[in-house]
Amino acid sequence: MDDDRRGLTPVPALERPARSLFGEILDWMLVPLFLLWPISVAITYVVAQSIAVAPYDRALANTVLALAQQVQDVNGRARLQLPDSAREMLRADETDSVFYLVLGSKGEYLGGDRELPLPSLEHPLPGIVQYRDDVMRGFAVRVAYTWVALPTSPGAQPALVQVAETLEKRSQLANEIIKGVILPQVVVLPLAVVLVWFGLSRGIAPLGKLQERLRARRPDDLSPIDEREVPQEIAPLVRAMNELLQRLSANVAAQKRFVADAAHQMKTPLAGIRTQAELALRNDSPEDMQASLRHLIAGAERATRLVNQLLALARAEDTGSPLDTSIRVDLQAIASEQTQNRVQEALAKGIDLGLEGSETPVEVSGNALLLAEMISNLIDNALRYAPSGAVTVRVTDDEKGPLLEVEDSGPGIPAEERELVFDRFYRILGSEAAGSGLGLAIVREIAQRHRAVLSISDNPRSTAPGMPGTRISVRFPPHSGGRAENAMTA
Repeated sequence: MDDDRRGLTPVPALERPARSLFGEILDWMLVPLFLLWPISVAITYVVAQSIAVAPYDRALANTVLALAQQVQDVNGRARLQLPDSAREMLRADETDSVFYLVLGSKGEYLGGDRELPLPSLEHPLPGIVQYRDDVMRGFAVRVAYTWVALPTSPGAQPALVQVAETLEKRSQLANEIIKGVILPQVVVLPLAVVLVWFGLSRGIAPLGKLQERLRARRPDDLSPIDEREVPQEIAPLVRAMNELLQRLSANVAAQKRFVADAAHQMKTPLAGIRTQAELALRNDSPEDMQASLRHLIAGAERATRLVNQLLALARAEDTGSPLDTSIRVDLQAIASEQTQNRVQEALAKGIDLGLEGSETPVEVSGNALLLAEMISNLIDNALRYAPSGAVTVRVTDDEKGPLLEVEDSGPGIPAEERELVFDRFYRILGSEAAGSGLGLAIVREIAQRHRAVLSISDNPRSTAPGMPGTRISVRFPPHSGGRAENAMTA
């Protein structure tokens, strides 16, 4: 069994051949053309037949009327008197045979071919020429007939006059008409195919030029394509490509910014770790070595926190994955969880960390993980810059929409610096609190992705003398429906 298995080779999956836009358009143009051609031939045949029949029917009717004039009433009885001109008219030519039959008012034979079939009309219509198709001696014939009322025999049956002719001349004329129409089509059809192919090639030429322009671009060129240089039908495709290039450019810029920020910010903690490691190697005293190792651990923790904040900032800036606004999360539950996670840290610093909010869920549309990161950074910022006193996390909901507030009783943020603190790595002048300057930048990115309004003001509840405190507010848009999910599932 093992030998058999080793001998088996996997069968490659059949690859679906690439579809050709040129081929599909050409097929959709030529297939109807080739389908219409036999339909055109059939219609031409029917029209040619009707055209060929009409003149010969008129000639046949004239013969019948001329022959009817030769039927006379002689002493109360119908007589047929054919002059030479009439006999000449009834003579067969080189192509068709002509037959005639004349019957009197009592059905008596007056002249002509007795084998010519009689019409099935029960009510004669004197003076009106009628036509029918029949068979005479095995040949298909066209018959024209009329009835002649004799004036001297009122009430008597009219005399019957009919003339028949074979159909050879009609067929020949119809064939000539068909040939005159079909033969030019045989020449025109291939020419039409060539013209369609040429016109289609010229029509899709802008696609080829667009392809050449894209291939000629540098790998780092993500600038939009000029929509004015493409046809109107391709403009939506180019517009979609420009949107894709714009998103890709934003992602590339974010990645470059992340790499640059990481490289710049990691220099200091890594240099400190290296310095402490060198000191630990040179120190012989166990106490000095222990101090150097503690500095190493602290530096590693700062580096770890910096990396985590950089990664959080990169997630918050992720423009390639749009936020699903149809998911509802409980902002109250997220705030409660993040507040509980920082209680021990607040107690160690002598800060009263509390949570205010309603007992009912406060739902917002967004991503629970990003919202948890935002609240965590707001609490961390308040604990760092409020050396003592209280930090309050508040979640409310009103007609304007859900509101998240984080208040502290610290020294506050000057009005001229309130916009700057959201920039990356910005530190308030004179601040001695340790930090990377990324916390509020992360908060701003997450708030923007949730279409929330971020604002900073003094804390009106701060009671510490000379400490105006800080209140950072995040106002979310009113909720407009969606599916609710657990607070920490996203």
